[in-house]
Amino acid sequence: MEAVVMGFAADEASRKAGYRRSAGSPRGEARRRDLLDRVTEDVAVNGLVDFSLRRAARAAGTTHKVLLYHFEGAEDLLRQTVFRLRERQIENAMDAAREASGQATLAARIRTVWLTLVEEESRLRRVLDQAIGLAMYDPDRHSELAREASRQYLPVLESLCPERWPDRRRREVSQMILATLRGFLLERLTTGDAAGFEALIRMLEREEAAAG
Repeated sequence: MEAVVMGFAADEASRKAGYRRSAGSPRGEARRRDLLDRVTEDVAVNGLVDFSLRRAARAAGTTHKVLLYHFEGAEDLLRQTVFRLRERQIENAMDAAREASGQATLAARIRTVWLTLVEEESRLRRVLDQAIGLAMYDPDRHSELAREASRQYLPVLESLCPERWPDRRRREVSQMILATLRGFLLERLTTGDAAGFEALIRMLEREEAAAG
């Protein structure tokens, strides 16, 4: 993570140079999306280590000055890139959940999501783990990466909860699921074992039974 932080520090000087920003015209927005697509694919393949505006510019086939015309800086570009990659992860999980829509219980839906997370492309999972690690390593600069993750994931998990549950219960259970799945993914990465997932499934079965 030190290499990433050093890259952002080097980019800070470029950001303060005061480059002109895109006014958001349709043509400019199309160009911004194209640049973001290219940078996102680079990050998906190569991860966050040594991420900087200059590396992103090479991946996008342009210069760091052009990126500063379309983005606020390296942090803004990274945040939008990670957001895109999380959307990909969420889409994969929701596709699997929709295919399992005949499974009536929340526990069954979460098991389907878990299998998708475990089997998804390892590079994608690595990048998103690195993003959370970066937020923990340098919270003053990157805490938004962690907060934004919760804002993206929680509504999806809430949508998998029974509709009859009140909003508060759906949010509480969704937060518990998110925190637990994060922990199990980390445990699986470091030890190769996430047998405790079955305890989460039993807990969700009890929760749903208790809610009536």
